[in-house]
Amino acid sequence: MSTSPAPPRATLLLLAYLAFVSLGLPDGLLGVGWPSIRADFGVPTEAVGLLLTAGTVGYLASSVLAGFTLARVGVGALLAGSTLLASLALTGYAVSPGLAVLVGCALLLGLGSGAVDSGLNAYAAGAFGPRHMNWLHAFFGLGVAIGPLIMTAALSAGLAWRWGYGIVAGAQLALAGAFALTVRAWQRRAPASEPGLGTTGAAPAVRVPVLATLRLPAVWSGALAFALYVAIEVSAGLWAFLLLTQGRGLSGAVAGGCVSAYWGSLFVGRVVQGVVAERLGPRLVLRVSLGGMAAGAALIAVPGSAALAVLGLVVVGFAAAPVFPLLTLTTADRVGAAHADRAIGLQIGASGLGAALVPGGLGVLISKLSVQVLGPALVVLALALILLYELGARRPAAGSGPGQTGAAGSGPGQTAAGPERTGSGAAGAPAQARSAASDADYPLSGPVRPVVDGR
Repeated sequence: MSTSPAPPRATLLLLAYLAFVSLGLPDGLLGVGWPSIRADFGVPTEAVGLLLTAGTVGYLASSVLAGFTLARVGVGALLAGSTLLASLALTGYAVSPGLAVLVGCALLLGLGSGAVDSGLNAYAAGAFGPRHMNWLHAFFGLGVAIGPLIMTAALSAGLAWRWGYGIVAGAQLALAGAFALTVRAWQRRAPASEPGLGTTGAAPAVRVPVLATLRLPAVWSGALAFALYVAIEVSAGLWAFLLLTQGRGLSGAVAGGCVSAYWGSLFVGRVVQGVVAERLGPRLVLRVSLGGMAAGAALIAVPGSAALAVLGLVVVGFAAAPVFPLLTLTTADRVGAAHADRAIGLQIGASGLGAALVPGGLGVLISKLSVQVLGPALVVLALALILLYELGARRPAAGSGPGQTGAAGSGPGQTAAGPERTGSGAAGAPAQARSAASDADYPLSGPVRPVVDGR
């Protein structure tokens, strides 16, 4: 019998939105605050790379580990502790006496942010539908936009850059308190209509071996897909200005406005396509979006035309908007619900790696060859992403089979979105949780589900 997940609680939904805003705030602070920080500490401009590297290392480590520890610590406790850690790191920024301390705080901030990002994405993949999943990621962009305003307001008022970080640290502390007060509310519940579960969802728990998750090809192809997607998103935003000025002859002011239009189309796309995905289903929207990214990249690759390059950027931004949230939402369809939390952690970590390595590699190519390589490189990345997605979509999820709902299209009337959505995350119907590995290692009878939130 197909069941639908309970609607998300308004309080938890609000906290999730605020948490994604908080993830973007520190990124926005650094860009405006760094000139003042550099002057205060007497360090060269390129020293910002130390902060970025430390933050990336912390983010990668915690996002991956969070996926493997969610079942033990619970998502509520993870969010409370990680947000508190981020608040302490930002407080360290505000009182830091020198660059060395700042680098250590950047590492702590990365650890806190990565765990929040991974934990919330894993929870939302099972508890929220396509609309809210897209809007959550749109709110991250809102946080990135608010961060510079906070730092600008502090500096304009004659205050030190430390005040900007102090303000955000206070907001993070309040958010950590809210997560701490709602720890029990974040526990995932099985659908109330599931036979034999009543209203508590107290089904027999199954621990799926870590190696069983790591052996799944879909886990690694999914992680690679996330790395490719973020590489496209970041590379287009990072190198578009150079392409439009040096490669297409636009003025700096016009090119800057076009880059803003690219990021704006990403934000608007997530707001609009969240509703569209809820109506049409994630799989159709994902296919159209991936095709749109390739088409936009092809427009950017057309030599000589500034208008086509700008149009291509906007097309890429709007088409790319729902890809990250919808790929996260449908993780269980590809790997099985019992492996979803771990897979999402690996995917978030891989996305950070893709954002760090590929844009930098493109920068080397641009310096060695020409800025004109950006368009063709984006086309290649977009086509590779389409191929990876199609291969993953055709492969049945772990544990999918007769009577199981973990894989996309596993039965009549069961889709990855909408009222009948049953395979959108680790909190799906209990029958989803039995994977091939868990069947071999834990031969239990009756409906089972993975251990979630320590239950």
